[in-house]
Amino acid sequence: MAVSLLANEVSDLCIGKPAVRSLPLSAAAGELAAALRRVARSGAAACVAVTGPARAVVGRVGLADVLCFLCTDPEALARPAAALAKPVSALLLPKDGAGEVRRVDPRSSILEALDAVLSGAQVLAVPLRAGGRRKQLAGGGGAAGDFCWLTQEDLVRYFLNSIGLFYHVAARSVSSLGLVRTEFLSVRPGEAALSAVPLIRRAIATETAVAVVTEDGHLVGEISPALLAACDETAAAAIATLSVADLMAYVDYFGSPPEHILRAIKAGLKDKGLDSMLELIEDETLSSFSSLSSASSSSDEETGRAQLRRPSSGSYGRRSAEEPVVCSPASSLVAVMVQALAHRVSYVWVLDEDDDCRLAGIVTFADVLRVFREQLL
Repeated sequence: MAVSLLANEVSDLCIGKPAVRSLPLSAAAGELAAALRRVARSGAAACVAVTGPARAVVGRVGLADVLCFLCTDPEALARPAAALAKPVSALLLPKDGAGEVRRVDPRSSILEALDAVLSGAQVLAVPLRAGGRRKQLAGGGGAAGDFCWLTQEDLVRYFLNSIGLFYHVAARSVSSLGLVRTEFLSVRPGEAALSAVPLIRRAIATETAVAVVTEDGHLVGEISPALLAACDETAAAAIATLSVADLMAYVDYFGSPPEHILRAIKAGLKDKGLDSMLELIEDETLSSFSSLSSASSSSDEETGRAQLRRPSSGSYGRRSAEEPVVCSPASSLVAVMVQALAHRVSYVWVLDEDDDCRLAGIVTFADVLRVFREQLL
């Protein structure tokens, strides 16, 4: 089994992948934020590579990194324009061995890639090869970069495609396989969103999210890097002023947040003396209003669908499309893999049906991959 499954090279998993967009360490943080908006509009993964001397990949950053950067330093919140003028290198903080980017040779084996991920690499940078039977095309108009990303999701999908070879574990429950981690990142809905910034940083590094859990242990939402990526740098004002519950509503309705949320943000900024951030928010609000007003009547229906989002009941005003992905301890390994891949997340929350559906833990792609690695020993 191992011989046939691991005969492929890393490059086989990269066929058709576009070259990543990249920026040098000296680029301004504001330039990074603008690049991330362009990447998000293109439909690609909202992350940009940061390169150092000799175009060596030194990190991968997304909008959540920018928001954490702005919210960690009070001076950055007070003068956001000055903070965004700082170099991207200011965003690359030590991650204690987790969340690092590693470069791997395209001729490396799948096993080598798997071991790199399980030893702490968040993502692998694979140089694109041209010519031969594995010609790699750097599509997507990447600004630079002669490499692509190989992620945990790519590896999980690879093993799912060969799940028949792992029939003896595929149908076993995640609980019996020991995959339910009972230690996870969490906050209460009423806590200040600003207090969650260190947890968001950790979620970025571990490819997970911060669970929003009530006092009695029920999951009511999450704050994830992927959801924050749907915003822009002005979301730092929401993190600095709102509660966790209100931040979830702000993120879900980004672009047209409820009026009471906007009032709370502006009042909070005034109370904290963050006048520069307040001006940035007001300028953005006027810009959004102008854009909506100038839209033609023929696009009214489409615009309405994009702006009017019906909240689900009992979930702090969140819309059902953004509900966290959950399973039970009895869910099979293959079911959890399919569920996570279908929702493009690298983790699934576990709710205990025998305990009033309270949050019991989390299953991560890293742990799922560890199961397959053990089967290949």
